[in-house]
Amino acid sequence: MQALKHFRIDFVITAAVLVVAFLYDNWAGVGLTAILIVVEIVFSFDNAAVNAKYLDRLNHFWQTMFLTVGVIVAVFGMRLVFPFVIVCLSGSISPWRALELALEKGDPHTPGTYGYILTEAHPAIAAFGGMFLLLLFLDFMFDPEREISWLTWIEKPLQKLGKLDVLSVIIAGLFLLVASETLVHQTHVHTEVQMRSIVLFSGLLGIILYLAVNGLSTMMEEREAAKDHEFEEADAHSSTGQKVLLAGKAAFSMFIFLEVLDATFSFDGVIGAFAITPDPIIIMLGLGVGAMYVRSMTIFLVRNGTLAEYRFLENGAHWAIGALAVMLVISIRYDLGEFVIGGVGIAFILAAWASSVMANKRDAVAEGAADTTEQGAKV
Repeated sequence: MQALKHFRIDFVITAAVLVVAFLYDNWAGVGLTAILIVVEIVFSFDNAAVNAKYLDRLNHFWQTMFLTVGVIVAVFGMRLVFPFVIVCLSGSISPWRALELALEKGDPHTPGTYGYILTEAHPAIAAFGGMFLLLLFLDFMFDPEREISWLTWIEKPLQKLGKLDVLSVIIAGLFLLVASETLVHQTHVHTEVQMRSIVLFSGLLGIILYLAVNGLSTMMEEREAAKDHEFEEADAHSSTGQKVLLAGKAAFSMFIFLEVLDATFSFDGVIGAFAITPDPIIIMLGLGVGAMYVRSMTIFLVRNGTLAEYRFLENGAHWAIGALAVMLVISIRYDLGEFVIGGVGIAFILAAWASSVMANKRDAVAEGAADTTEQGAKV
């Protein structure tokens, strides 16, 4: 019941959006919107788990900003404006013409329609998003200071390799080069050589943006840590154990990083939604409400200490990110389908959760046995 109370605002907005969908396209609109809401929630759980890791370091004000202002950016920015801009750039058409195409609701498989133009831009979007997410995954796996390992047989060796600086960038760059040579093919609009250039440029842009945003966030965090050093030392000797949360410029840079991360996660969902309906209004309504639930889920994970309780959940989420990054790049040439992409991510999350539950039970049994031994020794 407490969990349901956390999502009560989401339930109210969902009801309002479904009414809007009914007024817009009768019961067909309601059904399609509901499907898109469920798809966005189910396939974005890894997004919530990873976001929770970073959001846990922000104070209450910035967590609220993520849930309010951030939702506006996610709904209108990524679910409406982003596809619109992509259609304008990829189709070399005016914003007015793009709006006309959007309102026509043409078949995505028909050349010249809104959905078709957006689908044609998929290789560039996949290369950009794939590289950004791949670096996020690699930086986590190569982190030599990370204390918890889930798939120890592979994570421990990767941590040792992480002592080599910029290794994640080297691997991402090599992966991009291989992908551009093996996965790119000619389209109705571009030759193979043109597509190779587009994929390389987009992937490189994803790498640069990750390094820029992540670097800015790290720099601001270090400044904040230095400023609060005395407070942290005092806190270490106190009985409260309260951790210092980021605020000010450091929190703002982390907020920007979270927004970029959320946008990157949404790329495949926005493109894939056109397989369900070509109507951009329904897509914005469905995916927008779904994004709101994902953000509320992130806040719920943070405030309930879920990542701390289930120790391997963060690792599983990053493995899901790594799989998503690879599948995004593979989708440049092969259609993997939304259910395959989402299913792999969910599988990693569930496996990590199950491993966490079993580990907690083993710890409880070991602790109980230790208590029994200690009591026996006293007797």
